[in-house]
Amino acid sequence: MGVIRSLKRNFSGFFRKLFNKKNARIGIYGPPNAGKTTLANRILRDWTGDAMGSVSSIAHETRRARRREGVTIQANGNSLTLDIIDTPGLATKIDFHEFMEQGMNEADSKRRAKEATEGVIEAVKWLENLDGVILVMDATEDPFTQVNVTVIGNMEARSLPLLIVANKIDLPEANPSTIRDAFPQHPLVAISALEGNNIDTLYEEIAKRFG
Repeated sequence: MGVIRSLKRNFSGFFRKLFNKKNARIGIYGPPNAGKTTLANRILRDWTGDAMGSVSSIAHETRRARRREGVTIQANGNSLTLDIIDTPGLATKIDFHEFMEQGMNEADSKRRAKEATEGVIEAVKWLENLDGVILVMDATEDPFTQVNVTVIGNMEARSLPLLIVANKIDLPEANPSTIRDAFPQHPLVAISALEGNNIDTLYEEIAKRFG
């Protein structure tokens, strides 16, 4: 009887852990137009056949955080189930005149700037409820920006596991080594979210970092 009770207790604990286990909540962060939503769409299309949202060449297309639950990826012989949060682009200043320069009228530009500012605030609040962060940077641009430095410092202060993605390596001017040299304390994967270049390596790193 003691053996049976022990087996029951062990199986009860196993199933309790199995069914109470939460998915890892991973936020995709970065400056506007770095390719956050393109990456979120790539992950979802690869593993669910779906997409997260639309993309645009105009900054701040994503102005509200979007969450997709239960995305299971396979890497390194293991399965990892994630809740993926695609966040608005982080910026220290959002000026409606920038949208007018892209052809928007003044009313639409002011509305977009207001929504984008609210989106930045929402993205920062999400940091309180995450298990890890994928920080997307444009590999064609200088990584030493106030946004990148502030975001990394914020995440380090919160002790959140961080994976840097150097995106847009399909472009001839891309130089991901500049990002690697700028932030050598964090793991980095160079990819093209648009073309899918090196995406399997990213999944392996995600499984290693957040699994």
